[in-house]
Amino acid sequence: MTHTANGCADRRLRPFPPPGPEIAAARRLDQRWFPARKAPVTDITFSTLGVPAPLVAALAADGKTSPFPIQVDTLPDTLAGRDVLGRGKTGSGKTLAFALPMAARLGGALAGGKRRPGRPLGLVLAPTRELATQIDAVLAPLAAAYGMKTTTIFGGISQKRQVDALRAGVDIVVACPGRLEDLMQQGHVTLDAVEITVLDEADHMADLGFLPVVTRIMGKTPQGGQRLLFSATLDNGVDKLVNRFLQNEVLHSVDEATSHVAAMTHHVFEVDDVDAKNDLVQTLASGTGRRILFMRTKHHAKKLAKKLTEQGIPAVDLHGNLSQPQRDRNLAAFGDGSVKVLVATDVAARGVHVDDVELVIHVDPPTEHKAYLHRSGRTARAGSEGDVVTVCLPAQKQDLKTLLRRAAITVTPQRVTAVSPSVTALVGDVAPYVKPAPRAVAQQGGGGRSQGANAQRKRAARDGQPAGAGQGRGRGRGTSGGSADVAPATPRRDRSGRPAETKAHAPKQGAGHSRGAQSTGAQRGASARQGAAKQPLRMGSLVSPSRSNRRAQG
Repeated sequence: MTHTANGCADRRLRPFPPPGPEIAAARRLDQRWFPARKAPVTDITFSTLGVPAPLVAALAADGKTSPFPIQVDTLPDTLAGRDVLGRGKTGSGKTLAFALPMAARLGGALAGGKRRPGRPLGLVLAPTRELATQIDAVLAPLAAAYGMKTTTIFGGISQKRQVDALRAGVDIVVACPGRLEDLMQQGHVTLDAVEITVLDEADHMADLGFLPVVTRIMGKTPQGGQRLLFSATLDNGVDKLVNRFLQNEVLHSVDEATSHVAAMTHHVFEVDDVDAKNDLVQTLASGTGRRILFMRTKHHAKKLAKKLTEQGIPAVDLHGNLSQPQRDRNLAAFGDGSVKVLVATDVAARGVHVDDVELVIHVDPPTEHKAYLHRSGRTARAGSEGDVVTVCLPAQKQDLKTLLRRAAITVTPQRVTAVSPSVTALVGDVAPYVKPAPRAVAQQGGGGRSQGANAQRKRAARDGQPAGAGQGRGRGRGTSGGSADVAPATPRRDRSGRPAETKAHAPKQGAGHSRGAQSTGAQRGASARQGAAKQPLRMGSLVSPSRSNRRAQG
């Protein structure tokens, strides 16, 4: 391996071994995955897998000492610089599987040279803001072990902080495709120095329609760079990304695409009507442990969170209509335990990792089996146990049966009510009632006292003062000490631009009637005759004669 003048490694000369016979056979048969290596995970540590000592110490400080199967399979190849195509079930540790080699190689073998503004060495693409934030939370401590900096780039917030971070220089960027492409087009970031590119949740990016943007972004990275792609499936065009951008890739699959966690228990609760469903959902949400309730629409998620809070069960919502600060605040409240119920749409089905979620409730069953598996994967993570409940109305039975069959889930439906023994056993201890906070009454500025010009004129008229006398009260500008008898510097004008005094003496429209009020024919006729008497018709006038004048002229 050689190094260029700018300190970056030139890996175009690296000698990659040819693919083995099993990989070649898989390609000929279009079988994208081969079984994982069978190794006793208990006998393997991060050190034996080749993870450098600084990273092992950082992992130990976070309580991570034993690798997961997908990490055992992929780390030897990723640390060696190979392109890797990996698949693992949700919660299997994929983030650490690519974060470790990225930090180890960029801080070790590929280290060197001065950090340059807008030219990162590592790039991670993620489909959602939540997933990008979660990845950065895992990657940042590992990068800090080598003195490297990371930043996140995604939409929904001002780009100023992101642009400032890029100008200051960062080593690794974790980004969503849309905002990253915007900053690339504005010239704030260039990808010609990227050494390692990671594409996480590629199948979800395909579902969201991001593949064209991802293709353009990856096309801007150096052709000889290391590329790691993690995806649950190869449908919806993901295989095209593999064929175009990965070279001599090593394929790893820990679980099948439809696999679910063995420690996860599934339940289907059938109810008679919507009222019974609402009672059941309230009971399921009343436990003491963390639980996530999934809804199909943003409006229903917001409505259910508000309803549960009013019923004494503190809840927060998470959906696409929230700003990024609102999302962060709600996730922080759910993560620190101050709120035990999170009501979310599918935006939280990927990337949101909160420990000890004991129950996932599909209040609205999803429309596809992959969404069901990813929703359910918020519980029973990292070897823990969890339960998944799907609430089913009579009209949803057939669709739910088809969905569970595609997800390879075998479960016997139960007809229940909110007080059924199976429901009570699942809920466990009921959390104490929490009185909802009183709603804040929205008040106008100035303590409920309007400071507009029209309101000041009305108050002055009631008090018998000149119209401009109230300017010194409260928030009047150009006054000192709040004195009420200091005249304004310039005559006040209304919205039409005329001085208020002129408008006050101007004739009213409609002969004393308010604008828009309808007048009778007699009133219009009287007004016309009055106008004709005051303003006789002159020869050469451009004004058309009125109807009465035309009759007189006859």
